[in-house]
Amino acid sequence: MARRVVCGRRRGTLALFCAALAIAAVCKAARMGAATASDFTLTNIDGKAHSLAEYRGKIVVLNFWATWCLPCREEMPMLSKLAPRYDQKDVVFLAASLDDAQTQGKIPHFLEKKKIALPVFTGATPEVLKRFSLGEIIPATLILDRDGTPAFRIEGEASKRDVAARVEWLLSERAGKQPKILIKNF
Repeated sequence: MARRVVCGRRRGTLALFCAALAIAAVCKAARMGAATASDFTLTNIDGKAHSLAEYRGKIVVLNFWATWCLPCREEMPMLSKLAPRYDQKDVVFLAASLDDAQTQGKIPHFLEKKKIALPVFTGATPEVLKRFSLGEIIPATLILDRDGTPAFRIEGEASKRDVAARVEWLLSERAGKQPKILIKNF
């Protein structure tokens, strides 16, 4: 009987050790994910490469969209109108297009027609969405904190309230109740 207790204690110790290793691995993976967000690079519509690391110290609202995406046609103007509200608060709104080589030529016309005044980048892919755990549909929005760490994800069309609540919470230094980390609007 005493032997079983010792064995049980060993199992308990082993279980605690395994749990500690698992927690350490998850924390390391989270830190690695944050680092890869900063390393993410896209090209603006003028052909110049930009990294998310350039926006370190600012809250970043990164929207993934395409000219052929019907919900994007509603969401992009909303984001473009919301962005000036945060100009003086170190918040930047960026738009990353998933348009391929065949449809990228439509981007300038789309931006002009919809009166989009956001910095727009090309070269986003479904793999990029997966990298940021944004699923497989667009629109999708990733909100990064000032350290470049993904703080919130919105899969599907975001509402003004969805975005503003998360940005405001980050601006408040995370005071009050935290909004949902993941929203699925589809």
